[in-house]
Amino acid sequence: MRFSLFYRGPLKSSGNAKEKHNLRKHFHRQLKEYWPNCQLQRYQKVLEPNPIGREVSIIKQVGAFNFASIVSSRLKMVAELSLQILRPQIPGHIVSHGGDLDNRLKTLLDALKTPENEGALPNGAQPDQCESPFFCLLEDDALITKLDVDTDQLFDPTADKSDVVLVLKVHTYPSKVEIGNVELLG
Repeated sequence: MRFSLFYRGPLKSSGNAKEKHNLRKHFHRQLKEYWPNCQLQRYQKVLEPNPIGREVSIIKQVGAFNFASIVSSRLKMVAELSLQILRPQIPGHIVSHGGDLDNRLKTLLDALKTPENEGALPNGAQPDQCESPFFCLLEDDALITKLDVDTDQLFDPTADKSDVVLVLKVHTYPSKVEIGNVELLG
């Protein structure tokens, strides 16, 4: 499957649990819209938190949330990611102003995956009515097989130094083709 996600706003190099969860909520809304239009929509049973018999569930409960990851080891899925990041700094300043790039990428990747435990969520976080299940791109960032990053200058005089505009192109595919996931090729 191939699709794109986008974001415009702050992307800090030292994102805390609240900032990461706000990013996660932003991407959840897009992934929730994507789900009925993708090949996974045929797999509605994977959204059941308590599978019956040999059925597979992609739901992972963390705190009060039921997270559903589109790229899941349970479906033998992996992903290649290609990022275009526009920043308000001149080209070449990827390590200074606004935070170093590797730590900003760490914040982003943490926001794209299911939290490992309740400590990775903001204190007292509860899902909104439209967040059940709560869609994430990745079950774990270890399921990323390729990551390309391209940066360029954002020409917006109103942008804060930590602001970015990013387009994330996603290509998911099975790491091991089985009868249960052959439709997910491509």
